[in-house]
Amino acid sequence: MTSTEIKDLSQDQLKEQIAQERERLLRLKFAHAISPIENPLRIRASRKEIARLLTELSAKTIQQ
Repeated sequence: MTSTEIKDLSQDQLKEQIAQERERLLRLKFAHAISPIENPLRIRASRKEIARLLTELSAKTIQQ
């Protein structure tokens, strides 16, 4: 997701996206532990996406 797409999301949508990304990260970590995944940089990208979503959620919470 781009930063403009993230900023357009509501707080509830952000929370849903965070939950989805966390589950995706968990699945990636399990898959990588069992057998090395093809592109391990996806784990890093997933962590960064979660951080972006949490940052935007925090900013929206402070604004209210």
